[in-house]
Amino acid sequence: MNAANATVGELAAYVDESQRGVPPVIRRRPPRELAERLGLARWIREGGMTVDDHAEFLRVYLAEGTRLHHPAYLGHQVAVPDFPAALADLVHGVSNNPMAIYEMGASAATVEFEVLRWMLATVGFGEAGGGVLTHGGSLANLTALLAARAAVAPEAWTDGVPGDLALLVPASTHYSLTRAAAILGLGERAVVPLEVDGLGRIDVARLPEALARVRRAGRRPMALVANACATGTGLYDDLRGVGGFCAANGIWFHVDGAHGASALLSEEHRHLLDGVELADSLIWDAHKMLRTSSLAAAVLTRREGDLDAAFRQKASYLFYGDQGFDLIGRTVECSKAELGLKIFLNLAWRGERGLGEYVARRYATAHRLWELAARRPGFTCPYEPESNIVCFRYGTGDQAAIREHLMEDGSFQLTSAEIGGVRHLRVTVMSPSTDDKTLEALLDRIAEPQGREGGRVSDGVSGGVASG
Repeated sequence: MNAANATVGELAAYVDESQRGVPPVIRRRPPRELAERLGLARWIREGGMTVDDHAEFLRVYLAEGTRLHHPAYLGHQVAVPDFPAALADLVHGVSNNPMAIYEMGASAATVEFEVLRWMLATVGFGEAGGGVLTHGGSLANLTALLAARAAVAPEAWTDGVPGDLALLVPASTHYSLTRAAAILGLGERAVVPLEVDGLGRIDVARLPEALARVRRAGRRPMALVANACATGTGLYDDLRGVGGFCAANGIWFHVDGAHGASALLSEEHRHLLDGVELADSLIWDAHKMLRTSSLAAAVLTRREGDLDAAFRQKASYLFYGDQGFDLIGRTVECSKAELGLKIFLNLAWRGERGLGEYVARRYATAHRLWELAARRPGFTCPYEPESNIVCFRYGTGDQAAIREHLMEDGSFQLTSAEIGGVRHLRVTVMSPSTDDKTLEALLDRIAEPQGREGGRVSDGVSGGVASG
């Protein structure tokens, strides 16, 4: 048995037992202890790992990580990757074609072109739009805002950022957008919070008020950002209403669709993105709801030239001759992985309909949790979920402490978020293995005092949560 066979065997066993809910979903051994358990210092110092050593190392390595395929994985917005995307990672790991320059990976670049063409058509930007794939949503948001800055202040690349620009965002926006404002040189004071409703959604009727406030401060809007959907709550902003306001006032409209843009593939849910075609720019993460492994995020612009204007660069060793097929002029990354291949292979195996059905089922499971929680005494839900993210509270105690009790022995992984300044438990349904049995076990565990003191619901097998 060679190392490749050993790796495939260990990974297959890992996915199988994870999907059946046999081991804990998460372990949190301290780094020093874990490093000792993995023998890291010895291997780094001495080398000499054999195939058998590798198999044993990988077995421990996987067991000590977080099992995204597990039914009780209800935590962060990270894809439970499908096997075609994993195959693409293997292909890239061997071929290593950093294809931002076409001559370094013609096949990979061509696949990305076609994937982007499909995404642009799906969004409604069509042939006039432009796009590029980046390593993650944070880079994607930064790239989109660079395009917005180039449109509003084209001199910024050479002369520096004007001091009168403003970025208009709801408080519920992802932190990467306000971070991007600082990276771009606008500074945190240039970030203007928009008025929102009690659940953090943009109040379209009050947008004129926000714009007037910006202008009174002597600033001009660089961009206005809407959520599709919000990271904390999974709720969608009114894209048509916001987009109409931006168009009427000449404001760059950016949609952060990192998580929720995949709902475009579900006939039942695509209405949530009504008006997305009005956006000047949009980001869409494949490593969330398109089931690709991290990272693969799209930056899409309604006008191709806007994306090309984001970067103004000279480098005699790269930028010369015919650059018509090079993507390096649209992205921060020079050595860019074969990201499009992951999306393409998932589409090639599952198709648009298959991926859309995956999205719809995860949204339906989150809605089912809302229904089950709403029926139980002590549980309160501030809203009906629109996506696969649902927030709720149990009782009036410390919700963060409840979460810690749930995670301390690895029975469940979930997160938490504040809504209106009040902390809630937050579930993101990502795993296809999560079902009613899992949800009932979660609610049982939360509601039982002995469970919150460290006990475990032991339902085992598929869809349940096992001891062990």
